[in-house]
Amino acid sequence: MKNFLLILILITNFNNIAQSIDLPKYYQFPENYLKGKYHETTKNFLIVATKKLKDTRFKNTVVAMLDHDEKGALGIVINKPLGTASIRSLIKGLNDESIEKNLLDYKVPIYWGGPLDNNKILIIHSKDYKNKNTKNYDKISISNNYKALLDIAKNKGPSQSLVIIGVSAWTEGQLEGEIDKGHWNLSEVTQDILFQENNEKKYIMATKNSFLRL
Repeated sequence: MKNFLLILILITNFNNIAQSIDLPKYYQFPENYLKGKYHETTKNFLIVATKKLKDTRFKNTVVAMLDHDEKGALGIVINKPLGTASIRSLIKGLNDESIEKNLLDYKVPIYWGGPLDNNKILIIHSKDYKNKNTKNYDKISISNNYKALLDIAKNKGPSQSLVIIGVSAWTEGQLEGEIDKGHWNLSEVTQDILFQENNEKKYIMATKNSFLRL
């Protein structure tokens, strides 16, 4: 997915992502899906696609799970690069003449986070950075405002980061049904996997460390 289609997708929405309790309110889900029974959260883990998962969008995919309870699950794909984009294109519509031109022209790699909310941008990053919109998880943090992008351009942002468009979400029992069918395994979140420069290696590393919950 090189040469990201910025002409068609211009990111202007930095609102908070939906919490799992609101997933049916924000997203449409298929009426017929593999429904399982909720046992335990996958939050703060990675889930890794297996060969049994036939959805080509998620082939060899690693997802960082942000939320998961009885009502649904929310995560971000971390190993599907789209190409690069200038900060100007990502915050088009922001009328702020105080922003320096060279910062707006700064280019960052962009990743596909999932098939939903493709007008949203999230920065998943190391915990050495924080601003007023940063949310901390167990081993990672997420910021979702343009200040984080500008700080990255100024070399004042996090030491490690991924700029991601879109999210992945599952409605009540959907992820459990897929896990029961062997479509996903769990893996521990590590900085080495999250910010590995070789995206194919991310999948290999996460698969090597994957496990099934008993």
